[in-house]
Amino acid sequence: MTPLLRKFLGMNWILFATMAGLLIFGVFAIYSACWMRESDLSFAWRSQVKAIMIGLVFFFAASLVDYRWLKLAGIPFYLLGIGLLVYTMINGIEVNGQKGWIRLPGGKTMQTSQVAIAGGIVLMSLVLSGMHKIHPIFRNHFLRLIFAGLVGGIPFLLVLATGDFGSAIVWIPVIGAMVLVGSIPFRYLIVIALCGTMVLPYAYFFGLKDYQKKRITVPIDMMMGRKVDTLGPAYSAHNNMLAIGSGGFTGKGFKSNETMNYKGFITPATAINDFIFAVLAEEHGFRGSVLMLSGFLLLLLQCLFVAFYSRDMLGRLLVVGVVGLFFAHIFQNVGMNLLLMPITGIPLPLISFGGTFVVIIMFLLGLVQSVWVHRSIDEAVPVEVEKPKGLDIDHLD
Repeated sequence: MTPLLRKFLGMNWILFATMAGLLIFGVFAIYSACWMRESDLSFAWRSQVKAIMIGLVFFFAASLVDYRWLKLAGIPFYLLGIGLLVYTMINGIEVNGQKGWIRLPGGKTMQTSQVAIAGGIVLMSLVLSGMHKIHPIFRNHFLRLIFAGLVGGIPFLLVLATGDFGSAIVWIPVIGAMVLVGSIPFRYLIVIALCGTMVLPYAYFFGLKDYQKKRITVPIDMMMGRKVDTLGPAYSAHNNMLAIGSGGFTGKGFKSNETMNYKGFITPATAINDFIFAVLAEEHGFRGSVLMLSGFLLLLLQCLFVAFYSRDMLGRLLVVGVVGLFFAHIFQNVGMNLLLMPITGIPLPLISFGGTFVVIIMFLLGLVQSVWVHRSIDEAVPVEVEKPKGLDIDHLD
């Protein structure tokens, strides 16, 4: 048996099956959200299938190559993401106040923040796992924390400058999870959390624009029973809640002409990505929503299982970064549809429409597979050393 075939057969097939099930469910969800449209949106599911095919190439390539080679590609990958963000700030395409896309040859677009966060996870894993090996001075926890903060903070600020508030927020739980697992003392994290809490009021009043503030205040006003403008800032939140609530336990069914989405009350351009959960909850009800969330839960548990059996800190940090990214996207996307979080343009992993995002997510899951496939280290059989008589070497310093 060749080493490549041995790696292929040794993959975590439960993780792959869960990912494949969610991808298929996502294509089905996109089709159910756009089949009634007369524009090019009705064929969005076909573009999603093409992106999945490309993503499978990245997934298996990342799975079968030892993730330790990232030590050579980490810095170039990170610089590529930073360069794309800078280019986006200058020549990007602006959509709904967010300048987060660039145009590729052939008329296709790419969201550069997704490339940047993947590069950030890779480089931050290298910094937290191997920086102390470069020089003894980097064993200082505070220095490692500063460098990790710079690695995550630079793309965070660049993404925030493009107006993509949702993609910028994702960096916070990712960085928090990685520094927590990266042997940074908990007292440092508490101080950072307290300082961040102190800055929040200033960021809200002086850092956000009026429409961004309304995205935070509207869900709170709706939960408090206050009057909101359902034809203005509260349009999406109001209609999403009506759609989810009207779905009940079993939902209204596939291709129903009685859904809010069919009647156009959910914006067609966002029904296939940001508000895909509202479409699913209305058509398939509570049981369909729970089924999808159970699939995400199984996927995250499998990733944590892989992290537990990782052979080194680098692999463990890579998996934790991916888990933090997944959790942030799932919590934010579902939460904003349920008025638990502000509405931001953030997709649901493996479900929402988006070519760049699907490819990057599948590449990151391929890195998780690589950690599992290469969890065992082939070593020579150790030579047993006989203890000298009268000397207990087990208690020597």
